[in-house]
Amino acid sequence: MANLNKVMLLGNLTRDPELRHTPKGSAVADLGIAVNRKVSDGNGGWRDETTFVDVTVWGSSAENAQKYLTKGRGVFIEGRLQMDTWDDKATGQKRTKLKVVADNLQFLPDGKGGARSSHQGNDDSSSSRQGGSAAPADDYAEEDDIPF
Repeated sequence: MANLNKVMLLGNLTRDPELRHTPKGSAVADLGIAVNRKVSDGNGGWRDETTFVDVTVWGSSAENAQKYLTKGRGVFIEGRLQMDTWDDKATGQKRTKLKVVADNLQFLPDGKGGARSSHQGNDDSSSSRQGGSAAPADDYAEEDDIPF
């Protein structure tokens, strides 16, 4: 049977990235993002349904996330699901948590003319970048009539 573990998320950071280093010196950052989905409220209106997701980023992407990202900033994340398991120190019970391990992290425009960037999850700084970023704000004209 074939298997696939692929996640793509577009959301906003719920807190500033928290950077730490492993004993061997690898950078790792923990991010929290909120992903919204429009849901009908049953009365002809719409409401946002928010899902909060914990994300782990490794290598230079982790360092860049800590350096350039702040709470509220938009990000696009490609990665995989991972189940963490541990024993609760207080109760001794097994605990589990599902999180996303990012392979690709793209910074989205902050709406204030901030920097745009894309970072791979690999620690090799010479690796090619995937994906792209939004065009500069002055690269297109905003019109009322959208041609599609």
